[in-house]
This record gives sequence, C-alpha cells and structure tokens, in this order.
Amino acid sequence: MSSKPRVVDFDETWNKLLTTIKAVVMLDHVEKATWKNRYFDIYALCVAHPEPLSERLYTETKSFLENHVKQLYKKVLELEEKVLVMYYRYWDEYSKGADGMDCLYRYLNTHFIKKHKLTEEYMQYDDRGVNMNKQLMEIGELALDMWRKLMIEPLQVVLISMLLKEIKNDRCGENPNQKVIHGVINSFVHVEQYKKKFPLKFYQEIFEGPFLIKTGEYYKQEASNFLQESNCSQYMEKVLARLKDEEVRCIKYLHPSSYSKVIHECQQRMVADHLQFLHGECQNIIRQEKREDMANMYTLLRAVSNGLPQMIQELQVHIHNKGIRWTSNLSQENVSQPTHSTACWHESSGKFLMPTLFVESVLEVHSKFVQLINTVLNGDHHFMSALDKALTSVVNFKEPKSICKAPELLAKYCDNLLKKSAKGMTENEVEDKLTSFITVFKYIDDKDIFQKFYARMLAKRLIHGLSLSMDSEEAMINKLKQTCGYEFTSKLHRMYTDMSVSADLNNKFNNFIKTQETVVDLGISFQIYVLQAGAWPLTQIPSSTLAIPQELEKSVQMFELFYNQHFSGRKLTWLHYLCTGEVKMNYLSKPYVATVTTYQMAILLAFNNSLTVSYKELQDGTQINEKELQKTIKSLLDIKMLSQDSEKEEIEAESSFSLNMSFTSKRTKFKIITSMQKDTPQEMEQTRCAVDDDRKMYLQAAVVRIMKARKVLQHNPLIQEVINQSKARFNPSVSMIKKCIEVLIDKQYLERSQTSADEYSYVA
Repeated sequence: MSSKPRVVDFDETWNKLLTTIKAVVMLDHVEKATWKNRYFDIYALCVAHPEPLSERLYTETKSFLENHVKQLYKKVLELEEKVLVMYYRYWDEYSKGADGMDCLYRYLNTHFIKKHKLTEEYMQYDDRGVNMNKQLMEIGELALDMWRKLMIEPLQVVLISMLLKEIKNDRCGENPNQKVIHGVINSFVHVEQYKKKFPLKFYQEIFEGPFLIKTGEYYKQEASNFLQESNCSQYMEKVLARLKDEEVRCIKYLHPSSYSKVIHECQQRMVADHLQFLHGECQNIIRQEKREDMANMYTLLRAVSNGLPQMIQELQVHIHNKGIRWTSNLSQENVSQPTHSTACWHESSGKFLMPTLFVESVLEVHSKFVQLINTVLNGDHHFMSALDKALTSVVNFKEPKSICKAPELLAKYCDNLLKKSAKGMTENEVEDKLTSFITVFKYIDDKDIFQKFYARMLAKRLIHGLSLSMDSEEAMINKLKQTCGYEFTSKLHRMYTDMSVSADLNNKFNNFIKTQETVVDLGISFQIYVLQAGAWPLTQIPSSTLAIPQELEKSVQMFELFYNQHFSGRKLTWLHYLCTGEVKMNYLSKPYVATVTTYQMAILLAFNNSLTVSYKELQDGTQINEKELQKTIKSLLDIKMLSQDSEKEEIEAESSFSLNMSFTSKRTKFKIITSMQKDTPQEMEQTRCAVDDDRKMYLQAAVVRIMKARKVLQHNPLIQEVINQSKARFNPSVSMIKKCIEVLIDKQYLERSQTSADEYSYVA
C-alpha cells in the first residue's frame, strides 16, 4: 500500500472505518490486518489529494460518538432500579473502547488535532476570547468529553443520590457492590483526567462536595447517639472504631485525594464539635493515669485544631503535682518512707538522706513519665516539653519567703557519691548515677549556685583526700562541661589540675632537699598542695593565725626557699586552718597514730615539754584565736585525749589541761573529725552571699557587653537581652538588673538619653 497522497473517496473509506470503529467501541474482536488497514485509511484521509479530509473525519467521528453515547444513555434509563449497575457496565466497555479508538486515530491526533489545538498559554492570555466548543480534542479526550456531557450530566442527580444511599447502607452494615460503586465514582475522575489544570474539579463538584456534606450529617448524628449512650471512655473507643471503618471505606470507594477530606469531616463532627466534653474528662483521665484512655484521647485530639493544648496542660500540672508530692518535706529528720522504691536509708544515723531522696525522686518521676509519653502518647515532643516544664517547676520549687534548696541538694548529692564514704558502690555504679544526675541538673535555674556549692565541696574532697576516685572527679567535671560549657567548669578544671601539679611539685621539692650542699633533715614527712587563689573557693580567715610549731618550722622555711627559687614573683599564703598532720603518741601502752589538724597538732606538741599546760600557755605558744583555740581544745577533750584539771565544763583563762595517760581506742590509727571538714550554716550563707556578688558582676558585664554593641537601647529591650544572656546560669530578677544599670550609670559606663526617659546610651 502506497503512502503517497492520493485521491480518496471519503464515503467509501468512512463506511469501512465505521464498521471497525463500532467493533472497537463494543470491544468486539478486530483482526490485526483489518486494524492495520483502517489505520492506513485514516492516514490516507489525512493526506488526501488535492485537499486533506482530516476535518471531515473528525466531524464524522464526533457525530458517531454522540449518537453512540445517546443510545447507551437510553439503555441505562430503561432499568431504573439497576441504573448504577448498567451505568458501570457501559462505562467499563466505553472507556476501554475509547482507549482503543485513541490508538487507532493516533495519526489524526498527532498531525491534525495537535497542530490546531490551542495551547493553554494561548487560551489564558489571548484577550480576543476563545470559543471552547470549537476547540479540537484528541479522539480519546473527545470520547470522554461526550460521556461527561451526554451521560454523566443528565444522570447526575440520580447517580449521586444512589451512590450516597449505597455508601450509607455500607455504614449501616450492609454489603453493597464495591466494584460497581468504585467504578462509577472513578468514572467522574476518569472523564477529565486528560486536563492538565484541575483534573479533579468535575469529580469534586458533582460527587465529593455532596458526599462530604452527607458524611458530616451522618457522623454528627452518630456522635449525638454515642454521647447519649456512652461514657467518655466508651465514646472514644466508638469514635476511633468509626474512623477506622471510614478509612477502609474511603479506600474501597473513593479517589485517594478524598481520603483526608473525609476523615477530617468525621473528626470535625465527632471530635472538634465535642471538644468541651473531651477536655472536661481529660483532667480525670490524666490524674488517674488511665493509659488506654490517654492513648485514645491523644489520637483523637491531635487531629483537630486546638485539641491538644488542654491535654498538654493537664499532663504538665499532673507531673508537677506528683513531683512536688514526692520531693516535698524531704528532711533528714522525721521523714516517712515514700511509697516508691528509691528511698535511701542511712545505716549509721537511721535517717533518710535528703539529697539522695530528692534527686532520685525527680529521676523516678522523669523516668515514669518519659516511658508514659513514649508508649502512650507516641513520644510527642509537645508532651516532652510539658514534662520538662513541669520538672523545672518541681526542681526549682520554693516555699513563700524561702530560698530554693535544689542547687545545694544536688551539689550534696554529687558530694555523697564522690566521697570515699560512698561504700557499697563500684566506680561504674557511681558513673551511672552521675550520668542520671545530669538529667536533674539540667532543670536547675540557678546553676551558678550549684557551681559555688559544688566547687566548695570539691575543694574539701581534694584537700582532705576524701575523693572516691580522681577519675570519677574528672568525669563529673567533664559532664558539667558538656552541659554548661567550658566557662562553667574552668575553675573546677584548674582545681583538679592543681592536685596533679602539686604532686609533681612535691617530687621536685624532695629532690631539692637531697641536692642541698648541707644535708637537710626535715624530721617529718612533708607534703604540700599549692593552689591557685583565683580557682579555689578558699580565703585567708583573719582568725586563723598560728605560730608554726618548731617541729614544722624547718619544713615551711625550706619549701618557701625552694618555691621562691623556682617561681619568682609568686606569693605563698599559708592556709593553716586546712592543714592536717599525723602525730604518734609515744606515752601510751600502744603506739597510737592520730590524724589531726594543724591547730590540734600545735596544742598536742605543747605537751612534749610538760604533762600539764595552762590555757594561757597554749594561747601564747600557738597564737591561735581564742574562739578557735577553745573549739580545738574541746575537740581533744571530747575524745578524752586531754583532760581538764578543773571540774568545770567551760574552758576558762585559768584552766589547765593534762594528757590522758590512760587514753585508749579501738583503732591504733584514727582521725579526729573537725568542723573544718563538715558543712556549717555559716559556710552555706557565705556561699550564697558570694553567688549574689558574682551575679551582680555578671549582670553588669552583660549590660556593658550589650550596650557596647548596640550603642543606644531602650530600657525594656535591654532588660530582655540581659535576661536572655543570663538564663543559662540563673534567672535574674528585674530589680537586680535595674540596680546594676544604676551602678553602671554611676560608674559612667552608661548615661540616660536626653531625648527619651527610658533610653540608655553607651559612654565610649
């Protein structure tokens, strides 16, 4: 068969083509050779000589499709009761036939229709107007358009009514023909799927819109029925079951674009419309921790606007209340045993340890509700945030007109773990507890107060050799560094480093003694800690004067000589009140060795020259402050190492003391505990005062830093920026910030703006 243009008899060719087209549309069998011949017939008409017959072919094909669809429409109407079934049967046949025709007319589509088809850009921007009826369509599109105009639109009311009825029957438990319903609904989508813009518009207008309205009405009534016959728990279960059923129903019948819209409509009618009822029951469910109900409540509320905030708030309040109950009234006296399992009983004193109870109570609350949120509430970050807020309020809780004890308690908790006295725990167990402790530490607002208490307790552990392990000390400092940054732990690191530096210094001092030209015998074993004044929370107490005993004098002089030779320009300040030593008692039947303070040692050494020494002689010989001297003598009287010659209990200026020659002890080596190694109320108060002073300096520095960058700033923005910069360490009060601003104005760092009363300028 020649492919050259030739004269073609249209009527003869069309009659042959029409027979094949009818067979294609009716899904009858068409021989391969016949199909090929009809394809070339269409080609011949499109390239016919002298004039192509493409337009006439298009017109005749369109007429055929119109007549065919009209005939099918009449057949559908013949069986009113089976309209959906007949419609679906003819649609299924017609849509497949339309695809076949589109393939057969491929040459016409490609070389005639597409060339004359107006582009979307042209139709959108051409202001001359376009007659859409004259717009040419590809044969497959034309077939679908005929079906929409001549079948769906005339039957629209009947079809939609019957579809809605069938789906309602499905909701009521009947089993309609899924294939038919889905096929009919899908035809509304399929007839305009060729459109690039808004291909679902027809489907949405004729079916989806009415369907959503009916769905809303149905579930509004369902919700009303549920509320009348069910409590909250049953209501939520029924609603969730209905939502699950509707999801399955959507998949069975609807286009995927409708799934979320339908479920949203159900949620609006059964959840959003009854938020007041659900929120009213929320408090009771959370307080009783009904896990299944909480899970159901969360699933329902998270899907609607403004559903979750009330539940989040209720959980936050519940966690706060439970945390306060578990941590309140934790004292070392008269504390009743908690119901949970983290109580720690101190065997020697028969008292619950307050810091341990506090920290472990908070940890248990945290662990309990983290598990609840993860398993019941899908790990929702909003509830995790509520947990953090609740525990922050618990940890920083304070009674009216009182101070928050949490920073001090947490420092003491670490101190208890890191001391040698923490028996019964391995280093790994201590490490695990300190790792858990960081969870609680993050909730403290006043981290600077914790830092002060921790530094003071660390100093005592290091100086008095009370640390369980230096590795544990370093690990804890690193944990604090990871949480709060380098600046927070810089002094703690220097304290830790000073101990290792001091060990090296002692080795060098011993070598220095050995290398002297004249052999020097110190007479004692001498060890010293050289500590940086700026890093350690230690001060030279004015009342801590001491005339160094003769037995120690040579050691002190030689070390000062050694230190001055190696470190010129540095000054040593001796903190005698922190020094300790060992004395051997040679006057008793057993060779007892006692670890004592330097003050106690000075008093005991006075008895080397006389078995009885007066108070006046001790005062003159040691130069110890009277209050400290009496305290030190009393510590020796209490353990019966000394005895007072008079029968009076009070120590007076005329008192004299003797060695107790019959002193005995169960141990040959023992330590005399002093107040220097115990926490005193005065030290606690001094620590808090130091924190206040540091805060004032920190706030002043923050104000200067901000103003130096901004030059001019109003009062309220300045206050807010200072708070933002400070909240990582503590929450400053507005009144304290105002006072710091006034101080800086007095120091001429800032000045008030002449143009505005609430504006400040930086003075360069």
